[in-house]
Amino acid sequence: MAEYRTRQREMILDYMIKNKDIHVTADMIIKYFQFHETPIGKATVYRNLDKLVSDNIVRKFTIEDGTGACYQYSGAGSRCREHYHFKCTRCGELYHIQCDFMNEISSHVYKEHKFKIDSSKTVFYGICEKCGN
Repeated sequence: MAEYRTRQREMILDYMIKNKDIHVTADMIIKYFQFHETPIGKATVYRNLDKLVSDNIVRKFTIEDGTGACYQYSGAGSRCREHYHFKCTRCGELYHIQCDFMNEISSHVYKEHKFKIDSSKTVFYGICEKCGN
């Protein structure tokens, strides 16, 4: 059965692809379409983001400090695959970190402790270089 695609879903997906290298929030998407005079309701944005997440086209990142979720395109041509996240506790910036040493730690944890780390949901908190100086 063919998937039912709506105009709003296509617009949101297009926005996600154009912004594939950054994390975006639902509010950013809503404001973008309001600014471009094609408003999409909040419930519609969340419903379509949830569908894109369940289809593995978009990844959802939930930070447990009450700031809500952010999303990133993870389809073809995306650099958002397996990596860790570092969040600065001062400025709030969220960084993607691809590091062989972190991958070695993940491999060790699985081999020695039989626990598979989900890097997409792993966030290390600290202070970034900009805020540390």
